[in-house]
Amino acid sequence: IKYLFGKRVTTEVKDMFTVDEKKGEIRLEGNLDYEQTDRYEISIEARDQGSPPLSGHCKVVLEVLDVND
Repeated sequence: IKYLFGKRVTTEVKDMFTVDEKKGEIRLEGNLDYEQTDRYEISIEARDQGSPPLSGHCKVVLEVLDVND
C-alpha cells in the first residue's frame, strides 16, 4: 500500500507536512503558528498496487493549540 496526499490538499499543507509513502506517517516539516492557522484538514489516500489499483480515503484534522495563553 502506498500513502499520499489527496488530490485537493493545498500547497500550504504540502509545505507544512509530509507523508511517508510506506508507513503513512504524517510528519511536520514547518512551524505551527496558532495565530496564523488554528486547524489543518489533511486528506490522505491509501492505494494498493493491484490492477486496477484500489484506494481508500480519510481526512486527518489537526487542531493547533495556543500554549502561550
